[in-house]
Amino acid sequence: MIQEEVLLSFLIQKNFLSEQQARAVLNEAKNLNQRVEEVIISKNLIDEKKLVQAKGELFQLPVKFFEANESVPRGVLNLISEDVSRTYFCLAFNKEGSTVSIGMVYPDDVRAQETVKFLMRSLGLDFRVYVISLSDFREVSKQYQSLTDELSKLLDEFKKKFETQKKKVSPYHLVDLEQASGAVEEAPIIKLFAAILKYAVRSRASDIHLEPEREVLRVRFRVDGNLSTVITLPLMVHAPIISRIKIMANLKIDENRLPQDGRFVAMIDEKEIDFRVATYPTSLGEKAAIRILDPTIGLKSIYELGLMGQNLEILESEIKKPYGMILITGPTGSGKTTTLYAILHVLNQDGVNIVSLEDPVEYTIEGINQSQVLPEIDYTFARGLRHLVRQDPDIIMVGEIRDNETASLAVQSALTGHLVLSTLHTNNAIGVIPRLMDMGVEPFLIPSSVNLMVAQRLGRRLCPDCKEKILANEIEAKIIEENLATLPAALQNKWPKPYYIYKAKGCRTCNNKGYLGRVGLFEALKMTPELEQIILTQPSQDQLHLEAKRQGMISLRQDGILKVLEGVMSLEEVLAMTGK
Repeated sequence: MIQEEVLLSFLIQKNFLSEQQARAVLNEAKNLNQRVEEVIISKNLIDEKKLVQAKGELFQLPVKFFEANESVPRGVLNLISEDVSRTYFCLAFNKEGSTVSIGMVYPDDVRAQETVKFLMRSLGLDFRVYVISLSDFREVSKQYQSLTDELSKLLDEFKKKFETQKKKVSPYHLVDLEQASGAVEEAPIIKLFAAILKYAVRSRASDIHLEPEREVLRVRFRVDGNLSTVITLPLMVHAPIISRIKIMANLKIDENRLPQDGRFVAMIDEKEIDFRVATYPTSLGEKAAIRILDPTIGLKSIYELGLMGQNLEILESEIKKPYGMILITGPTGSGKTTTLYAILHVLNQDGVNIVSLEDPVEYTIEGINQSQVLPEIDYTFARGLRHLVRQDPDIIMVGEIRDNETASLAVQSALTGHLVLSTLHTNNAIGVIPRLMDMGVEPFLIPSSVNLMVAQRLGRRLCPDCKEKILANEIEAKIIEENLATLPAALQNKWPKPYYIYKAKGCRTCNNKGYLGRVGLFEALKMTPELEQIILTQPSQDQLHLEAKRQGMISLRQDGILKVLEGVMSLEEVLAMTGK
């Protein structure tokens, strides 16, 4: 493969990137274990079409761009199997006579070249290579057979084996125990469960739910925060699939009365994906919930989270301080851990020692000493934190402050020269102060130890391909105006009347949902001399709200309204997320 430095040098030569940008791209690609092109596209440094054209020029190959609804004949697409296509980022899209047109995202990949040559030679066909974009590759790849098609074939195979085994059982219900124990590892079930995992990862699902009902096994995926049924399977596959999951996660197969937790790692599309498994006994049988931890999706920079304007400036300023606490707060599933990882990514330098206590360690970050708490052996956040300070840390990350002892130790660490990052469960940023007091932290210690309180929520991002700009109606305009009224004048002036918002009608890119991915809403409250006086004298909700207003804090609702005007989110989504 042509070295990535060569591609970056060519892009510098074409004036698409500066040398400084190229160095930053190369460093981030190495840190995130991504290709430089993925980093360039994710940061919108170069238009993807221009990047493809530049690669075509560099490799002296023609380029191919696909139309929005362009379909590839099934017979042509299947000349390269789905597994090979996803492994080497290549696909067949046209055939004229004995010549096949092959699109390749990375035409300099020697293994991909050899594989395509071998496949075409074995079919007695000639081929011509075209450079295609990564987004086009992902879109066209959706035309491979659906999960339903694939599972139907595997279910037919499983049913045949199931019927054969039924015939072997005597009328007295005597079962060969050895055969029964081996049945859970039958190939159809292995393939069936593997297909579910692959489809979930490719659908950008964060969770898989396998739920037994009276007559079927329901399979649901959580995508962009919403659960939806993707397929229902015959109930006969429930027990074998649960057994397969338990074997992979190293759980007790014969224990179905108690909940169990486990994990396993699998390679899917050349990515190492971490799966967290939790089983739960129900009246109809065991349910399994599987959390998908994809490092290419879960690890983000602070610029990808949805932080912008004032909130971004505040966070960037506060994380540069050598000591104190930065607390991220919000409900479960609001992206707090993702924000902590994004901050750690910025702070992760050779000259500092970063140590973390997590439950669990969701993503491994090179250069950071990460430790997972194990309450069952009394290795708790509090106990770990007591020992952690002996590791000469500069920066400490505590996954969550859950109890009085952890809160007290975190405060002491912040007061003794460490930068401490952690999370709490409160409704908003000002709720951090009474929450710490409830945990037994003395009021006079809070101003000296806490630097910044950030509240966040996580909502659906509008699909960029099908969102449309429309004029806000009277009710929508009133909501926008009310929320802009207390913002700084510069922000109000940026959005004069009439107000325009965005709505998405749904397209193939977002599976006709109108949303693609998620984005955060944030509010940031800094520790100030004025806030310190309030904490020491009259820490009421009203006083705290007045100080937040004096600081010009942008609330969660206001941050959402700004994202509505930017075309990032829908107004309905923001109102649903931030309540009344």
